[in-house]
Amino acid sequence: MGAERKWLFTLLSAAFLSLMLLLMSSFSAFSTPKVFPSLVQHGSHYPPAFAYFISGGNQDKDRILRLLLAVYHPRNRYLLHLGRDARDEERQALAAAVRAVPVIRAFGNVDVVGKADYVTYLGSSNVAIILRAAAIMLKLDSGWNWFITLSARDYPLITQDDLSHVFSSVRRDLNFIDHTGDLGWKESDRFQPIVVDPGLYLARKSQIFQATQKRPTPDAFKLFTGSPWLILSRPFLEFCIFGWDNLPRTLLMYFTNVKLSQEGYFHSVVCNAPEFKNTTVNGDLRYMIWDNPPKMEPHFLNASVYNQMAESGAAFARQFQLNNPVLDMIDERILQRGRHRVTPGAWCTGRRSWWVDPCSQWGDVNTVKPGPRAKKLEGSVSNLLDDWNSQTNQCK
Repeated sequence: MGAERKWLFTLLSAAFLSLMLLLMSSFSAFSTPKVFPSLVQHGSHYPPAFAYFISGGNQDKDRILRLLLAVYHPRNRYLLHLGRDARDEERQALAAAVRAVPVIRAFGNVDVVGKADYVTYLGSSNVAIILRAAAIMLKLDSGWNWFITLSARDYPLITQDDLSHVFSSVRRDLNFIDHTGDLGWKESDRFQPIVVDPGLYLARKSQIFQATQKRPTPDAFKLFTGSPWLILSRPFLEFCIFGWDNLPRTLLMYFTNVKLSQEGYFHSVVCNAPEFKNTTVNGDLRYMIWDNPPKMEPHFLNASVYNQMAESGAAFARQFQLNNPVLDMIDERILQRGRHRVTPGAWCTGRRSWWVDPCSQWGDVNTVKPGPRAKKLEGSVSNLLDDWNSQTNQCK
């Protein structure tokens, strides 16, 4: 009888130890990133990479972090900006939360702006912020192909594998920028008034103020207007930042006193530059619902428009309220991403379970595997490129 008890005790001990080893290996896979077997590779023979500039204001830390995880891929570059109206503690908390993500810590491709600027919609300070972000991105990383602006109220409608797959067949000098030379009512309401943006020179956030007189529409260059949400090519941004032609600086001086400069600066530069005016694809690949006539901002999106949004073929949607349930629907049905985890892609090799993040381990990050949603985006991009190919002058 004693021998049987000894044998039973040995068996149970062995089973218990095996179970503990299994659990420890599972949690180890969850918490410890695998050293990546291949480096990130850039060039014409590899999928394109994107530089994301994500901006927000006071109390937008959680929004920005959620958006970052939703659009994250090791091949891309990310710059996060919490406006000066946010407290330093919130900015530091965002940086700490970013560093706490194992894959981001391993690849080191996410930065948080330490010395922030005020984020304003009216005035020209927003253009200054975007130009600064582009300059930082150009200095930090030589491999990205397109620069994408997002706000804390935006969210993706496709995975990064889908986006990279579709843009693999796009010329890498093209700019996706919704634009028109028909100013209409904006000429007298947006361009002729002379405004001053205190965000450029005051340490506190202030409203713009407007002069009593208006100025005539310029004839040295043509004005263009359109969506402030952009997908700009690296060559065009190098032109804007390094400015071997004086055009970007001339237009920047003019748009310093324009009411909504982010709705016209890049549009006017690209369409007045002979080497870039035929690189403009007229669309921003965003899903938005506007009033008619449009107000300053589009409608907030919710679950009632999910199907329409998901079938739109857009890459991103705007705008969402904080933690609206439709964001969970996008995470679950489109991105297939768990809360507080990055969106999985072909590079993720870990086991998928409720306690193990599949992206806690990774393989070749230079391969992409498109999903079913890629076809929708491919159709939208194809239609825009068909329009682009059918026109001899892209800027009208």
